[in-house]
Amino acid sequence: MSETPLDIVMLGLSITSSWGNGHATTYRGLVRGLVRRGHRVLFLERDMPWYADNRDLPHPPYGRTVLYADRHDLMRYADAVRDADLVVVGSYVPEGTAIGRWVLRTARGATAFYDIDTPVTLARLAGGDAEYISGALVRRYDLYLSFTGGPTLERLEREFGARRARALYCSVDETVYRPARGPAAWDLAYMGTYSRDRQPALDRLLLAPARAWRAGRFAVVGAQYPARLRWPRNVCHEAHCPPREHRAFYTAQRFTLNITRPDMVAAGYSPSVRLFEAAACGTPIISDWWSGLETLFTPDEEILVARSTTDVLRYLQQMPDEQRRAIGARARRRVLAAHTADHRAAELESYAYEALGVRRQASVPPSTRTEAAVLAGVGRAAG
Repeated sequence: MSETPLDIVMLGLSITSSWGNGHATTYRGLVRGLVRRGHRVLFLERDMPWYADNRDLPHPPYGRTVLYADRHDLMRYADAVRDADLVVVGSYVPEGTAIGRWVLRTARGATAFYDIDTPVTLARLAGGDAEYISGALVRRYDLYLSFTGGPTLERLEREFGARRARALYCSVDETVYRPARGPAAWDLAYMGTYSRDRQPALDRLLLAPARAWRAGRFAVVGAQYPARLRWPRNVCHEAHCPPREHRAFYTAQRFTLNITRPDMVAAGYSPSVRLFEAAACGTPIISDWWSGLETLFTPDEEILVARSTTDVLRYLQQMPDEQRRAIGARARRRVLAAHTADHRAAELESYAYEALGVRRQASVPPSTRTEAAVLAGVGRAAG
């Protein structure tokens, strides 16, 4: 429990539906963790038709979730935004730029932008403004919370003028994602929505191995794959796997595949939530390589890196089961030690207190700040 509970308002893409997005599971874990720590959370979600048709958690059992119809309807919650200790606006929120300006005009507490798509956002800002954030807004939020860590945080402050850029990676609920015993249905599987720039890696690291090893069993779960795409006969494709079935999906794999979008590979330090979910289930991960991966998992001990079809086939066909299971077990221990939803909630809490402290200090008249600093120095000297 936190010593000083906070009133927090979040405006995110979705918490009620995980259809075609990785935002929902991130927000679910984060809100659950914040409530566990004693904070009060109001989550505001735009009522969009494609999520309305695919709500796998219509009434989250933690915090308070409200659907709003449009920006005009959102104004009903102006008092909550004004009085909150922290207001967080997420990436890809519909009309996010206009909503961000409204939040910054209305909120009296600390404000934050939570970018679950940081490399994509920065690429769009470099070519003009993204539809959910502008360069001017980046400079006005008290916090820029980023799914990408490492050098990108410095870049956000240096090039884009963010006041305080802080990493807030995705996470996992270890009570939901855990190992299970049973026969493996697939040798290698992948979960991810179709993305044109990610497809070449999927071809190289899953579809090509499937064509080369006809006896192998492969699966891909994800929406929006083109109808013209021809799957190898030993690859099972499903459009969606609801979160309640994720554990069963991961634990039915001998290995799971992680693929990173090129923008995130270039930025580095951009872990996918699928990494933490699979690791928490004890499923060995085969991943493409990107800078910063080694800060999360130790290669060859907690994760396997593949750069080619040959690498994948070697792992699938030659690795002894005892070694495979040991890699999965070590990855699970690493996740439980540093990457659960409770860890992320504690990090967000510390960032909020930091931003609130800066705002309160800024509200003190300069003469009072100087007098306080002198008195503090006298007190230290006397001690």
